[in-house]
Amino acid sequence: MSNLIAPHGGKGLTVCLLEGSELEAEKKKAEGLKKIPLNPRAKGDLIMLGIGGFSPLTGFMTKADWKGVCDNFLLADGTFWPVPVCLDAAKADADAIAEGEEIALVDPTNNEIMATMKVTEKYEMTEADKKYECEKVFMGEGTPTADDFWKIAKDDHPGVQMVMGQKEVNLAGPVKVLSEGEYPVKYKGIYHRPAESRKIFEERGWKEIAALQLRNPMHRSHEHLCKIAVDVCDGVYIHSLVGNLKPGDIPAEVRVRCIDALVKNYFVEKNVVQGGYPLDMRYAGPREALLHATFRQNYGCSRMIIGRDHAGVGDFYGMFEAQTIFDKIPAPAEPGKALLCTPLKIDWTFYCMKCDGMASLRTCPHSKEDRVMLSGTMLRKGLSEGTPIPDHFGREEVLDILREYYAGLTEKVAIKTHKAATGN
Repeated sequence: MSNLIAPHGGKGLTVCLLEGSELEAEKKKAEGLKKIPLNPRAKGDLIMLGIGGFSPLTGFMTKADWKGVCDNFLLADGTFWPVPVCLDAAKADADAIAEGEEIALVDPTNNEIMATMKVTEKYEMTEADKKYECEKVFMGEGTPTADDFWKIAKDDHPGVQMVMGQKEVNLAGPVKVLSEGEYPVKYKGIYHRPAESRKIFEERGWKEIAALQLRNPMHRSHEHLCKIAVDVCDGVYIHSLVGNLKPGDIPAEVRVRCIDALVKNYFVEKNVVQGGYPLDMRYAGPREALLHATFRQNYGCSRMIIGRDHAGVGDFYGMFEAQTIFDKIPAPAEPGKALLCTPLKIDWTFYCMKCDGMASLRTCPHSKEDRVMLSGTMLRKGLSEGTPIPDHFGREEVLDILREYYAGLTEKVAIKTHKAATGN
């Protein structure tokens, strides 16, 4: 009997990835099916459906699921779920598919058939529907009204741009996943299925595990958050996004090297596990924090580290809105349907010259002038522009890796700063 937290949804890990003779037979059948291309976000979602990362989901959402998630954080059956997981298709393609028909889902970058799917429902996504989803999922305290939100969201919010750029119809139905794409090979030893991370935690005798979400290289604040978690849990799972980011973000393979250097030199290694997962960032701030906790529960984590501006972009969200949203979500009474992974809420952390160490707004009495404010955005901006990185911002072993990466770039993307990054 496992000591780890149960997977979300009360059904164990719902794994849609085929193996062995079943996989070979489905691949052969898929060749003769109508083919629908996957956008990058849907590809990552599909792989998570395959490996059980999105348990209890077994396919792309119906209209009732989509509406329930947008409105109430609940699937149609009453299970907690924070963001839509949908597959879009061009109207002409959707019109050629009958409900009940099987189709093949294809990665258009290499024409690999990633999955088959039985289409149980087709539903139109009008401009009004897309705007509705954006306002429900992406609008935060930083833009208090819809008018404020739309003044900047179409140009500055990559998640909104993805939704508004979706094709005209959503297809719903269960999937049979045939491939995990490039991830098992490209990130061998880092990319984990939930069953694999759970096995690692069980072998170490861990019960309480905190997950650290990473899309930026680890700086001193990330290190501090991890060490707080190590003190109160059995171990920490440093879980990096290895899917697509927005322009200007640092590639996964560079971030993995940075984590390796940091863990080797500044942690008791037996208390840390590094892993990677295949999603694209949605930049949905509070809603994405809930998604991160939901699938980390499937990976075996009982706590989710939530710091300042978690999964945010620009000034769309309040600095700690991703923490307070956990206090507002529904708690279904039916066993297994509620979110069980709880937030480890940590205040804004920084290096304080007078404290002579890492501190937070709750522990440091000194002024802003005494503090080195730490932000992934500010770090990327400084490295991209070749400006000096302030003392105590990052460990030299990590900064050396990042300087080497930036020195090799032929094109650089301008990095926008925002209030949450600068402390203003």
